[in-house]
Amino acid sequence: MKFYWDFALIFAALGILIPWRGSVRVNKLIARTQISAEDRLSIYASTIAFQWVLTAFVAWRSFARILTPESLGLTVHSPGLTAIVTAGMAAALCGLQYFGIRRIASMPLDATSRMREISLRLMPRSLIEALAFSALAVTAAVCEEFIYRGFVYAALQSLSGSATVAIVVSSALFSLAHLYQGRRGLVSTFILGLAFAISRWATGNLIAATVTHLVVDLLAGYVAPGYFAKQAAQQESESTEIVGANRE
Repeated sequence: MKFYWDFALIFAALGILIPWRGSVRVNKLIARTQISAEDRLSIYASTIAFQWVLTAFVAWRSFARILTPESLGLTVHSPGLTAIVTAGMAAALCGLQYFGIRRIASMPLDATSRMREISLRLMPRSLIEALAFSALAVTAAVCEEFIYRGFVYAALQSLSGSATVAIVVSSALFSLAHLYQGRRGLVSTFILGLAFAISRWATGNLIAATVTHLVVDLLAGYVAPGYFAKQAAQQESESTEIVGANRE
C-alpha cells in the first residue's frame, strides 16, 4: 500500500504533536498548587471532544483510502476466542495495575512519582466528576484503540507486510501519547500497547483491547486516588506524631 500524505500527517500528529501538547498541558497542571472541580471537568470535556474529533478524521481518511472494516479490526470472526482473550487479558492487566498502584502508594511521600502527582490532581473526587471521568475512560478506550490498534496497525501492516512491525510501532506511538506520565509511564504504556496489539493480532479485532483498556483506566481513576490520599494522610499523621514526641 502507498503511504499517503494524509496518513503521514496523522502519524506526525500522533508521534510529535500529541506527545508534546500532552506533556506541556499536564506539566502546567501539576505545577499549580490547587486544581478545582471545574478545572477537572473542563479537562475531561476538552479531552473527550478532541479524541472524538481526531477519531472521526482518522476514520474518514481510512475509509477514503479503502482500508476495510476487517483490516481496521472492526469485524469479529471468532467470538469464542475473542471472549477468552478478553477475559484473560483484562484479569491479568487489571491485577498488574492494582499491584502497581499498591506499590506506588507504599513509597515515601518525598519519593517522586509522576502517576501519584497526576492522580491526586486530575482523578475524580465527586459523583459528577466520576461520571465525567467514566465518559472519558470510554472515549479513551474506543478512540485510542481505533486509532492505534485499528488505523496505525492496519496502515503499518499494509505498508510493511509484517504484523511484528505493526505491533511494535503502534505500541511505540501509543506509548509516546502518554509521555506526560514520565519515563515509567512510557515503559508501562508501551507494555500495555504490546499486549493490546498482540490481542488484536490474535483475535483479528479490537474488542479485547478496548474492553481491557477501559477497565484498566477505570481502575486507575477510582482506586488509585483513594490509596494515594490515604497514604498522604497516614504519613502526615506519622510526621505529626514524631514532631510531637521530639518536643516532649
